[in-house]
Amino acid sequence: MILVGLALIVGGYLLGAVPFGLLISRALGGPDPRQGGSGNIGATNVSRQAGKAAGALTLLLDIGKGLGPALLADYWLTPWWAGAVGLAAFVGHCWPVYLRFRGGKGVATFLGVLFGLAPWAGLATGLVVILLAFVSKHMSLGSMVGCTSSVGWLWVAGAPVAFMVMASLMSLIVVYKHRENIGRLKAGQEHGWR
Repeated sequence: MILVGLALIVGGYLLGAVPFGLLISRALGGPDPRQGGSGNIGATNVSRQAGKAAGALTLLLDIGKGLGPALLADYWLTPWWAGAVGLAAFVGHCWPVYLRFRGGKGVATFLGVLFGLAPWAGLATGLVVILLAFVSKHMSLGSMVGCTSSVGWLWVAGAPVAFMVMASLMSLIVVYKHRENIGRLKAGQEHGWR
């Protein structure tokens, strides 16, 4: 159990660290997303820099790199181990070893982890992200509030405490990674997402 758990934590981090946004943008002849817009390798900035198709593909792959490790861990391991594997995949996206630990904000990978461990809570969280982003016209606001709401959705879904602890830690990181967005929101200078 311990060896499998440690292997999945390491594997989850390394998969989470794959910068799909950068790779897709380059493959489609787009610019390096780190050099424009928000400088982020996530789907929103890739969409702005390289087009909607690149953004959509980035979104799917970033969700997948959270979903895959979470599903495997949930099948083989206890909830605490599974939560650690999900957290590792998420941290990999936020601080990828392949890009000198300068990664994205982790929202899509966060959702992928939730889909793998608690699908209904993941769906509810994703809906909050989308609806609030649509209403406010700010993906950053939708992302922060939606991810933070995940803890409540996990509780409603009767998920293990381990998953709520994991989601709480990931939510704090999402808010931290959006600290510049928070400043722009307060100043009324945040970029709209549409």
